[in-house]
Amino acid sequence: MSSEQELLTKWRSLPQDKQEEVLDFVEFLGLKNSANKVPLGERLQQIRTKIVASGKHLLDEDEIEKELASRRGGLQSREE
Repeated sequence: MSSEQELLTKWRSLPQDKQEEVLDFVEFLGLKNSANKVPLGERLQQIRTKIVASGKHLLDEDEIEKELASRRGGLQSREE
């Protein structure tokens, strides 16, 4: 069995969410090795579009502040 066939067989045995993770990883590897890398801003927009299409909730500014505070052990940033 070729590497390609083996990969495809293993990929087909995975649940849908894991198949998507594999595709994301392969896309990441392709971008990493590409001579024509997508600018960061464009890549972030692609990621946002993908998240919105998935139906996941995007954090608003207050939710981002709360998330940051929780990751900092409850410390709030000071606004001046």
